[in-house]
Amino acid sequence: MKTIHKLDRTRQAAPQVFEWLREAIISLQLTPGTPLVRAELAERFDLSQTPVRDALMQLSQEGLVDIFPQHATLVSRIDLHSAEQAQFLRCAIELEVMRTLTLAGDGALYARLAAMVDVQATLATHGAEEFIAADQAFHRTMYEAAGVPDLHPLVQRRSGHLDRLRRLDLPTPGNAERVVRDHRRIVKALASGDPDAAQAALRAHLSGTLGRVADIRQRHPEFVTA
Repeated sequence: MKTIHKLDRTRQAAPQVFEWLREAIISLQLTPGTPLVRAELAERFDLSQTPVRDALMQLSQEGLVDIFPQHATLVSRIDLHSAEQAQFLRCAIELEVMRTLTLAGDGALYARLAAMVDVQATLATHGAEEFIAADQAFHRTMYEAAGVPDLHPLVQRRSGHLDRLRRLDLPTPGNAERVVRDHRRIVKALASGDPDAAQAALRAHLSGTLGRVADIRQRHPEFVTA
């Protein structure tokens, strides 16, 4: 089997395997239930099995793979309880980010965020990867502006199940456009100087995916826990 991903030999191998597999799982390139065979992965990355094992253990700690000793390792199904907890964490942090940014009165920041939303709007009919990258950049910029940049990767690490739900939900007609409208409302509320309005706009934005769980589960029962 040919190597499909060349590693940076100046970095440790296990973190790179973890990053590659995690992105493949989050993007649903590797769907729930997909078997991950250590020997095959080692061959594909041109590695020994040790860094592959370490990467799979880290994915297991995030709940993204299920390891059955002496039997199999499978990409996990999307766990709704984990998604709800990630949503709770993200909402708690970003509500405070909204208050901080509103009270800052930083017109240059609001203009920058508005420009980012304009770019995202042009990507609404493009591939999901570009659109989602723009979405993440929008939120990451707000964390950075609020002085808490380290909290963004923390939330990302806890959001694997929630992010997979969002990937399943995004292709629904009109969803990308809804995200853009939500972001415009957030920027407008920030610029208004009203922290309560900014928090309300954010709360409405973040509630979207979990509010459509029943529909997502109906369309993808094999991917989502009951």
